[in-house]
Amino acid sequence: MTITIGIDEVGRGSIAGPLLVGAVALDADIKCPADIRDSKKLSKKKRQLMAAWVKENALSYGLGWVTAPEIDSLGMTKSLKLAARRAYNQLSDEAKTKATQIAIDGNIMMLDDSRAFSLIKGDDKVRAISAASIIAKVTRDYYMTEKIALEYPKYGFENHVGYGTKTHIEAIEKYGPVAGLHRFTFQPVKRMVSGSSPKIDKVSGTAGRRAETVAAEYLEDRGYHIIVRNWKTRECEIDIVASKGEALYFVEVKYREDNKHGDGVAAITSKKLAQMKFSARVYLHHYGLDKTGKTPDIKLLAMSLHGDTPVVDAVIDIAD
Repeated sequence: MTITIGIDEVGRGSIAGPLLVGAVALDADIKCPADIRDSKKLSKKKRQLMAAWVKENALSYGLGWVTAPEIDSLGMTKSLKLAARRAYNQLSDEAKTKATQIAIDGNIMMLDDSRAFSLIKGDDKVRAISAASIIAKVTRDYYMTEKIALEYPKYGFENHVGYGTKTHIEAIEKYGPVAGLHRFTFQPVKRMVSGSSPKIDKVSGTAGRRAETVAAEYLEDRGYHIIVRNWKTRECEIDIVASKGEALYFVEVKYREDNKHGDGVAAITSKKLAQMKFSARVYLHHYGLDKTGKTPDIKLLAMSLHGDTPVVDAVIDIAD
């Protein structure tokens, strides 16, 4: 028995929804149907039939999901590698041990394995890659059309499954992007979230701005994705807007030269808390996030820093 593991992705160019990598271990001697080929060249009905065949006849298969917030945080290359590892790890021990080669579609080496090689247009050249492309495509399409489309009916996910079609972009412009679902680092979502309507300050060289930079880096190191900094309108301003998981975080950064008389969090009075809540509502309304029918989980954070080279003293969830 000669085993090849094929790996392929779907959802790489989407502006919403997860990235999904399929991994399929196939015996080289197995007789495959003619329609085990590039999933993009098959009709929906044929893809579904071939996906059923793959699941029944493959030695093993795995699916590796990476969410939109993870993509925003990691970038696409690292996300592809993470999804590939997750898919590969789901394969049976027998498949991983007996495989003589790991064929990866495209030009990115997704797995660190001596048996692995990448092949451009491999999904139409290697049957194991074709099989992986089929189960990934069918699984992600089902998720987007049968789950996400029902949760967010105004966006038309049943038609575009998260890709940047004209109707999808128009829906985002009308209703705003969905935290945890849309990819905030992808255009045009990025442009809409940090667009020209509100004023976005450039980071200056002042101690306060340096503190905000340190605060942003501190959050990024802990898995937050920074959406925008120094977001301003005529009514309000927000130091940092970030996301983590399905939550949106509105962050107030307080800086003092020293903390001899208490840290900056002491400045979060009831009046300031009310201002932060108001600012969060303005932000949600500005991007239509309050009209989606499912308002994001909102968190308010206060961060305190001090020193000529600012250091973080405290991070407090002040919404509790």
